[in-house]
Amino acid sequence: MARPRFVDSNVLLRYLTGSDADKAERAKQLLHRIERGAEKAATSLMVVFETVFTLQRTYQVPKAQIREMVADLLSLPGLLLPGKSLCLQALDLYVEMNISFVDAFNAVYMKSRGLSEIYSWDSDFDRIEGVKRLVPEKDTPQTPP
Repeated sequence: MARPRFVDSNVLLRYLTGSDADKAERAKQLLHRIERGAEKAATSLMVVFETVFTLQRTYQVPKAQIREMVADLLSLPGLLLPGKSLCLQALDLYVEMNISFVDAFNAVYMKSRGLSEIYSWDSDFDRIEGVKRLVPEKDTPQTPP
């Protein structure tokens, strides 16, 4: 079998939204080949992030539906993605906590690395179990001896 080819977010978005019927059909056929194992493809975390963001902001798809749509794509056995399980966990947190996908991914990533504290002004992290948000403090002036 040939080396995997990279799949960009615009291909995933055409399939998921059906916008541009011809491209949507060609994307569907490609994804069916990947699903059957007739073709292998790779993608990146950035493609997943852009897909989620565009579905939410541009197409105004509800988060629960985004989770379902993107999780179905990520479950394709022929789609190679480092961090696939983290993305799936982040999709759940994104919906359950009603936070941005980026924040959800960062929280899941932190937990996977054994990290529990984050420097951030984003209060969404305060609601995530096992994550403690810290606000960067100003350095105090040193008193000369």
